[in-house]
Amino acid sequence: MEKCRGTILKSLSGFYSVETESRRFECRACGRFRKTGEKPVVGDHVVFRIEGDTGYIEELLPRKNVLVRPPVANIDQLLIVVSVCSPVPSTLVIDKLIAAAEHQKIEPAVAVSKIDLEDGSRIYETYRNAGFACFAVSSETGKGVESLRPFLKDKVTVFTGNTGAGKSSLLNALYPELQLVTGTVSQKLGRGRHTTRQVELLHLPEGGLAADTPGFSSISTERYNLIEKDQLQNCFREFSPYIEQCKFKGCSHTCEEGCAVLKAVEDGLIPRSRHESYVAMYQEIKGIKEKEWDKK
Repeated sequence: MEKCRGTILKSLSGFYSVETESRRFECRACGRFRKTGEKPVVGDHVVFRIEGDTGYIEELLPRKNVLVRPPVANIDQLLIVVSVCSPVPSTLVIDKLIAAAEHQKIEPAVAVSKIDLEDGSRIYETYRNAGFACFAVSSETGKGVESLRPFLKDKVTVFTGNTGAGKSSLLNALYPELQLVTGTVSQKLGRGRHTTRQVELLHLPEGGLAADTPGFSSISTERYNLIEKDQLQNCFREFSPYIEQCKFKGCSHTCEEGCAVLKAVEDGLIPRSRHESYVAMYQEIKGIKEKEWDKK
């Protein structure tokens, strides 16, 4: 019975496509994963045994990080694709994704898509000024698309964002040979139709891997349940220069007199939309913890 090491590139209906240095194997997870509550995800490095034509994943090797949504492990970069319109962008959704990435030591970046339809400079400037790599792109005209190639080279990058934001279209514009299925946005509902059904890591010609992921319409902080409210401030990198300047230790940066973060917001040094997202997330996490306390 041969044992191998490989990386999960695709997961679908209980089957895992695992790549080794020489070939790919279709694998299933061993029964022990059901007992331990562990679940292999795309990007996991695994040990598996081969029996006939089927592989059986026996062990997950240590992860450097993992996201719950989208379910991917061992990521270098999270590229959040945000449309300027259709669907209308939500800064709260963007900021929740960024916070989840920062908490997991994944480098977040923002791609403002569909700039052929509307000017996306407001979103672009907000996140560039906050210290993130930003790209303004149009998959329809090709504008700005080539600027992504150096960013993706030799990295494991996950494309994520709202349904209909243009993740698959952007990957197709970069790499037409991928021929990913794309969809349209419902004019009645103002949101996209799901076209990507599963997460899959795709090899890029310049080196590196990219994952196209299923879209969504909203994100609950409870779904992550990874960030404590006292840690949340560290997931907003533009707060960093001001945190130690607050008048009181343990400042929540939500309403306190003498809060240096609040002053920086008033002075235009921190985007107001980013701070509003922080406060919304802080209250959401606080509410979750209070509910847990009430159950005890």
